[in-house]
Amino acid sequence: MPPDSSETRHLDRPEQLRALSDPARVAILRRLMAAPATLTQLGAALDRHPAWIRHHVKQLEGAGLIELAETRKVGGYTEKYYRATARTFTVTSMIFPDPGERGLVVIVGSDDPALRLLAARAHADPAGPDVFALATGSLEGLIALRQGLGDAAGCHLLDPETGEYNVPYAQRIFPGRRLVLVTLAQREQGLIVGSGNPLGLHSLRDVVDSSATFVNRNDGSGTRIWLDRALTDQRLPPASLTGYDHTVATHDEVARAVAGGAAAGVGVRAAAAAHGLGFVPLFDERYDLVIPAERHESPAVQAVLRRLRDREFRRAVRRLGGYRTRHTGDERLVAA
Repeated sequence: MPPDSSETRHLDRPEQLRALSDPARVAILRRLMAAPATLTQLGAALDRHPAWIRHHVKQLEGAGLIELAETRKVGGYTEKYYRATARTFTVTSMIFPDPGERGLVVIVGSDDPALRLLAARAHADPAGPDVFALATGSLEGLIALRQGLGDAAGCHLLDPETGEYNVPYAQRIFPGRRLVLVTLAQREQGLIVGSGNPLGLHSLRDVVDSSATFVNRNDGSGTRIWLDRALTDQRLPPASLTGYDHTVATHDEVARAVAGGAAAGVGVRAAAAAHGLGFVPLFDERYDLVIPAERHESPAVQAVLRRLRDREFRRAVRRLGGYRTRHTGDERLVAA
């Protein structure tokens, strides 16, 4: 069967990456992604001898990137047609330190000051696993986790149809998978503004009406998804926000941009407090860690969750500002 037109394969095995390290093999793969071809046809298209083509085809076939599609008898000769094993490919690979004896837990997804605090405390304690928190955005984090890049994904995605945070998105992205959602905290988001709120901004419409400079979050982040939905609900065109296309990847970068002259951006209260800025609350949300069930039982992940539930850690999170930790550590099993 030919690859489905919507199929995307995510490549992360060393032999796959090695196969794509040669531009010639990439050129051959792209030809075979467009349509099946023989060694002779590939040679004519790339102006190379079929024997040269055969060498690279075998490398791609060995890595599982192409396959034999069919054979045909033509004038006493057998012609082999090769095709790509997917319509599109993405290369996804991350390199982390050797976990050694202490172990390593990688959390991808939404940026969060409390999560960074958890990672910093874990790194400083050699008795437990190290923690890497990579800010990629809520949606990107879930997708990366599905590709096997990480042990957990942090997200705060509100499904407008159900009013539920995170569960509907996790179920759609992980069909047929068992997941455990662990609450990090409830947190407050709003407008980060200059100290004392000099422009008197209290809503997105105020930002639009004042033509104040706005600093936006990256596409795919939960905050950006909330903003775009809020603009639609309030019938405010994105272009009406001066600076809508100026994006940054973290709440701290939003705060630094406001401190540096931008008038406002949407972010968590903790980021505003850390930079001595003003804050106008807009909404509360739940931030969860989405963990595949098989990873949830690993000793390293369990050690991180014990730290998460530690009373002193929860006190430290509340001191950041804008966090409630009553449900920190609560778990829900989701059969996606």
